[in-house]
Amino acid sequence: MIHTYSGETISFEIKYKKRTSTGIYIDVYGNVEVHAPKGTPDESVLQLLEDKWDLIQQKSKEKKDRLLGPQEKVYEHGESFLYLGNTYPIQIHQDINITQDYVVFEGEKLHIYVKQLEDEKIKQALKRYYYQQCKALVEKSIQSYKSNFKVKPRSIRISDSKTTWGTCDSKLQLTFNWRLAMAPLKVIDYVVVHEMCHMIHLNHDRSFWRLVGKIMPDYKEQENWLAISSWKMTV
Repeated sequence: MIHTYSGETISFEIKYKKRTSTGIYIDVYGNVEVHAPKGTPDESVLQLLEDKWDLIQQKSKEKKDRLLGPQEKVYEHGESFLYLGNTYPIQIHQDINITQDYVVFEGEKLHIYVKQLEDEKIKQALKRYYYQQCKALVEKSIQSYKSNFKVKPRSIRISDSKTTWGTCDSKLQLTFNWRLAMAPLKVIDYVVVHEMCHMIHLNHDRSFWRLVGKIMPDYKEQENWLAISSWKMTV
């Protein structure tokens, strides 16, 4: 079926089942399904769709975009990048007098100052900014949560890992992925808490997860954000 609302059109399928309530489901391809009790009037289904319209559009687009995978970035005015969980456009400035390329977040934009207008220079300046921000944010988060632990990390390092968001070794050395600067602050806090809990429990046994849950009861929400958004965390 097709329904138009607020100037937008959505395709959906209704499946009538033995159930007592109506629910909306979006599959991995972004297709919308309505599961409704047998005999549910079409008007009730359409009303539910309209009530949830913005959320349906958002979730459907997210799943369709995810199927496409990371899109190749262009380093031009207006291209967008994630920072602290939100997407912002970049504004590129050439300044031949600077000694090092740098980035400033201001006015809802990532301003990139470079000596040479080259894609690689712009990319490296942005990446260096994420490294710097990640280190500062991680250190601040560790300070916020240190009262929950009787031990403290011996060192903190920022890495370019392709497989992990953070690690803790037996020497209490913590390492974090620079891409975390693209995540919301609460997600950064979760990764920090996760690795700090490894200072007590080096594996992922029940005691470890109990400690994580005690310090951050909503940690599963942060895990979920990483699970569905990590593919977008790229430069």
